[in-house]
Amino acid sequence: MDIIANYGTTLVLVAALFGFLMAWGIGANDVANAMGTSVGTKSLTIRQAIIIAMIFEFAGAYLAGGEVTATIRNGIIDSNAFVDSPDLLVLGMIASLLAAGAWLILASYFGWPVSTTHSIIGAIVGFAVVSIGPEAVQWSKFGGIVGSWVITPAISGVIAYFMFISVQKLIFNTDDPLNNAKRYVPFYMFLTALVICLVTIKKGLTHVGLHLSDGEGILLSIAISIAVAFAGWIYIRGQKYNPQDDSKMHFANVEKVFGILMVITACAMAFAHGSNDVANAIGPLSAVASIVASGGEISSQAAIAWWILPLGGIGIVIGLATMGEKVMATVGTGITHLTPSRGFAAQLATAATVVIASGTGLPISTTQTLVGAVMGVGLARGIAALNLGVLRNIVVSWIITLPAGAILAIAIFYVLQVCFS
Repeated sequence: MDIIANYGTTLVLVAALFGFLMAWGIGANDVANAMGTSVGTKSLTIRQAIIIAMIFEFAGAYLAGGEVTATIRNGIIDSNAFVDSPDLLVLGMIASLLAAGAWLILASYFGWPVSTTHSIIGAIVGFAVVSIGPEAVQWSKFGGIVGSWVITPAISGVIAYFMFISVQKLIFNTDDPLNNAKRYVPFYMFLTALVICLVTIKKGLTHVGLHLSDGEGILLSIAISIAVAFAGWIYIRGQKYNPQDDSKMHFANVEKVFGILMVITACAMAFAHGSNDVANAIGPLSAVASIVASGGEISSQAAIAWWILPLGGIGIVIGLATMGEKVMATVGTGITHLTPSRGFAAQLATAATVVIASGTGLPISTTQTLVGAVMGVGLARGIAALNLGVLRNIVVSWIITLPAGAILAIAIFYVLQVCFS
């Protein structure tokens, strides 16, 4: 308690600095891999992807990031264990922010798409074990985290695989791909709009006063999706194509439509991501600010100070703009060759898996979900279409993320204790 009383303002300022660093890492890694498919398929240039992601990520973080946030992300540790020593929780959260942010920036430098959620969880567990003991950790939660390394990529991979196969069979591997595109693309537009609406309602708009029941959300999503499909049908019918064009030109025209769909899906995912994953940076920061402001009282949720959400949003944007290119390249071109239709299948599968996870409580990493979807698209063309060396590096980076965050957090926690003792 003496540490909080004597160094309260300093602790909040240090936490803000490290929270900004964590947000920077989220932008450099998580946001970059979300836009990677759009860049890899050349539907967007890197500059366009950065601008679009900057707009939608910041909008999601600032407009729908929430009025309150859980102080301990995913309930991975028991906050009651720190009631008698809130100073340890404050120092631990600060250490976790720096540890997770440093690991994300290192991973982004090497182009590894890793989980920001797992980074902060590993860091929080690390400091909790050395400060209070193993009993402070909810170890049962770890089963879901480890399982998510396999389950979520598998789900998104299967959805992407069959989505891509359906596009091939219904449109590309036919005698008249253009006319079949006019027939079937509105259906894919319906699916895209439905998933986007469900993602946005489930993850993006609950904090801005839109509290719909599951049934109301589904009905609203279906209504909007039907309208989008009808508008898409009118748009495609109105396009003038030269019937004398060769098959390559027909394919190119069809790919343009899927490119538009993929960009729209990426925008929605960026908004949902900004509203949800900004909590990985602002949750621990809000915890520090709340505990210091209350003189050491720990609550399960903390009101977000007015300056915290903009800090997180700006950090995400700067991280994407300065360091996002390498992770974009890994996801967009490193795993397998992507075209707009393949990228669309991967992006839609990722969004669909997010909806499934939100509805079932399945622990999920957006990064691992997207990588699994891109793998599924690659497997649809045979194992030779995948760059197994890149995939090996990605899986290894997933496995070491938890212990890397924990080890860094432990070292930083001890340093902070010395500095503020």
